[in-house]
Amino acid sequence: MVTTLCSVALLLVVVALLSATGDGVAALDAQAAYLSRLKQELAGPAMARWDFSSATPVDYCRFQGVVCGGSNVTGIDLTSWRLTGRLPPGICAALPALRDLLLAYNEIRGGFPAGLLNCSSLETLNLSFASVSGALPDLSPMRALRALDLSDNLFSGAFPATSIANMTSLEVINFNENPGFDVWRPPEALTRLRRLRVLILSTTSMRGGVPAWLGNMTSLTFLELSGNSLTGRIPASLGRLANLEFLELYYNDLEGAIPDELGNLTRLADVDLSENHLDGAIPDSLCALPRLRVLQLYTNFLAGPIPAVLGNSTQLEILSVYKNQLTGELPADLGRYSDFNVLEVSENQLTGPLPPYACANGKLQYILVLSNLLTGTIPAAYADCLPLLRFRVSSNHLEGDVPPGIFALPHASIVDLSYNHFTGSVPPSIAGAKNLTSLFASANRLSGMLPPEIADVWGLVKIDLSNNLIAGPIPAAMGRLVRLNQLSLQGNRLNGPIPETLADLRSLNVLNLSENALSGQIPEALCALLPNSLDFAGNNLSGPVPPAMIKEGLLESVAGNPGLCVAFRLNLSDTALPLCQKGGEKRGFAGSSWIVGVCCVVCVVAMLALARRWVTRRRELKDGEQDGTSSPGSRGGGLSSYDVTSFHKLNFDQHEIVEALIDKNIVGHGGSGTVYKIELSSGELVAVKKLWVSSSKTKQQRQKQHQHRGHGHGHGYGHGRGYGGGEEDDSRELRTEVETLGSIRHKNIVKLYCCYSGADCNLLVYEYMPNGNLWDALHGGAGGGWGGFGFLDWPTRRRVAIGVAQGLAYLHHDLLFTIVHRDVKSSNILLDADFEPKVADFGIATTKCDVYSFGVVLMELATGKKPIEPEFGETRDIVQWVTGKVAAAAEAEALDKRLAWSPFKDEMVQALRVAVRCTCSIPGLRPTMADVVQMLAESGPPPGSRSAKDYPGQKPKPAEAK
Repeated sequence: MVTTLCSVALLLVVVALLSATGDGVAALDAQAAYLSRLKQELAGPAMARWDFSSATPVDYCRFQGVVCGGSNVTGIDLTSWRLTGRLPPGICAALPALRDLLLAYNEIRGGFPAGLLNCSSLETLNLSFASVSGALPDLSPMRALRALDLSDNLFSGAFPATSIANMTSLEVINFNENPGFDVWRPPEALTRLRRLRVLILSTTSMRGGVPAWLGNMTSLTFLELSGNSLTGRIPASLGRLANLEFLELYYNDLEGAIPDELGNLTRLADVDLSENHLDGAIPDSLCALPRLRVLQLYTNFLAGPIPAVLGNSTQLEILSVYKNQLTGELPADLGRYSDFNVLEVSENQLTGPLPPYACANGKLQYILVLSNLLTGTIPAAYADCLPLLRFRVSSNHLEGDVPPGIFALPHASIVDLSYNHFTGSVPPSIAGAKNLTSLFASANRLSGMLPPEIADVWGLVKIDLSNNLIAGPIPAAMGRLVRLNQLSLQGNRLNGPIPETLADLRSLNVLNLSENALSGQIPEALCALLPNSLDFAGNNLSGPVPPAMIKEGLLESVAGNPGLCVAFRLNLSDTALPLCQKGGEKRGFAGSSWIVGVCCVVCVVAMLALARRWVTRRRELKDGEQDGTSSPGSRGGGLSSYDVTSFHKLNFDQHEIVEALIDKNIVGHGGSGTVYKIELSSGELVAVKKLWVSSSKTKQQRQKQHQHRGHGHGHGYGHGRGYGGGEEDDSRELRTEVETLGSIRHKNIVKLYCCYSGADCNLLVYEYMPNGNLWDALHGGAGGGWGGFGFLDWPTRRRVAIGVAQGLAYLHHDLLFTIVHRDVKSSNILLDADFEPKVADFGIATTKCDVYSFGVVLMELATGKKPIEPEFGETRDIVQWVTGKVAAAAEAEALDKRLAWSPFKDEMVQALRVAVRCTCSIPGLRPTMADVVQMLAESGPPPGSRSAKDYPGQKPKPAEAK
């Protein structure tokens, strides 16, 4: 009996063990099955690391990115695996022990995964930079969640503030960069989150004031509400956040004084209240905080001195208070006791000397003190501050010799000494400044000679040493500075000839050598730089002015050179310079007779050409009557009805232009008019943009007609804008473009010859661009292919990018007044015969708008894709697509596949990164166009490196194939 009972008991134990083992196997199988589905749904090469092909039970706990506790999956970390797809449903049921799910820097489609709401054990969820879109559900069922990071996504609809307030276990909330949310105000219910340490709600469409009740969330260590539209004062109650280490309220509309109570936050290390409307003084108590490392208060209305107590700080690394109304002296001991890194105090009214100990600990990288009232000399120790990246002290009252080491800082990209009272000279040791791109030292008292060693700084983009006392010749070696965009040496004592080697500077936009003592002839080779800004006025130059300069109407740029003469005159009334004498003899009767004879021959040839054109025109008019077309004059606006405004010397008149406005010369249509390609009697080609002056109704009819005719982007002379605002808008657009283009000269801005204003239409006559526009070159025009002229290699695209950037930088920074383009896009970038870009079609906006639009063009150049493509997904554009790739360190995947062979991948990746900076959603964080030019220049290969044509598979441009 006992034996029988023991046998039964043993049998029951065995059955129980077998049952438990079966349940365990089932659980393990469910986890393996879900992970297998996850591999299928989230596609990407990285998923090959998960191998389910083994015949034995899969040991998924050894999979990369999978964390187990015992035999249960407790964590999945696929951060930056560059995966694309949806999260399979049923994750919570299949992985009941899951605590951490990290899917940042992937592309999660289909909105927020609803299955996650059932994960009662989930503690950490990170879906940042995952391209998740749509509305957020009620998140409160995830009550165990401690960290929620949904930053940098595309969420829209209502912000789930109420449901989040019920998630009382939360310690971290990060919704940074989700601007698609509806406008909302934070509810006081968030104070229920007693454990919350990190609250980041920047750029989430938040409105109203900074809530005073935030002072009750005493567990907070990190508070960021930047990039919203918060108004009112900073509440003093924030002074109760005893554990706070980071306070970020920048880029809002806050006003009033900085509360003294912030000085109670003894743990505070990083404060950024920039880009607001704050006023009053900087509190001493704030600057005396023992752990203060970063203090950023720039672009406000703060007044008074920078508290001297900052000089005692042992932790301060960054002081950025530029663009305020600060007065007084900089703290004398600033940087003496800390690893000081950034001094940025420009555009204030600060006085006194530069702080002598700023680089005492050898960590200083930025000295930016522009536009103040500083006095004294440059401390000698600054010349030994080797980490310096930018040294800018312009527009102050500084004096004394510039320490030679300042010119030779090995890592500095910008040295700016302009508008001071400095003496000394540019030393040969400047050759050591291997990273220098911009040297500005205008309006000082520098003397000596320009050292030939300056040509060893091959990365130089801009040199401005104007209005000094520099003497001697211009070094011929400067022709090696192939990246140079600006060379301004006017107002010095330079002598000798103008080096012909300067003609090798093909990137040069500005060459100003005026008001010196230069002699000799103007090198003919320099005309290769036209139509750049050239100025040789006020020297001792002699001999004939190069014909190309005469044709460009640049005689004013050579005025004040008594020895110069001209071989011919475009305008007989132009007597600014004498005619050149032949063989050294004085011009007498024979010379006059020769000129008269030449003029007679020219007149006869011109009359014959006009007669031939008249006959041709009569035949075209006859054909036009049969086709129902007519000339502009037949519309009631005859030739005499045009008022002419010219900006260059013209070798044509309105008769020749108007007579050529016939259908066969049309190259594009738009809602505002038509673009014609016209060959003049001289053989020169011009583009004429005809803008109609009519009612909105008529223009809408023409827009419909234009759409029906199916014209594409055309030649990009602004004809595709599609106005529709009536006569007032037409005249405003015309005025804007004419006033803009007529006032500027730059090789990357399309040249406007003249404007004819008529009763029913206005005519703008431009230089003609034979290679059309960049849109067609990249994406294919009506003719198919790549605009009908072949494939653009990367060196050509890079040259286009730099040219456009230089043109925009010129408009934004190099004029007495800022000009904004407003409509930067690839169809408004024209290409000349050598694929040199010309920016066309101007409007009205902000400089930051131009920077964003340029970023889009740069993305097009690097990816070869249009701004909108199906592969980007619904509601996404190229900016969001490229930004996601860059954020996931997957830039190579975004590059133009047609350049797969390219040896320039690193340059293309750098271009994408620059483009992402340009398209930052916060305008204030975008670089300036001057910065963009510098970044693009720095991303290229050094002179002497292998060019595109050195590599196999390179396809030549038409200009190379000639």
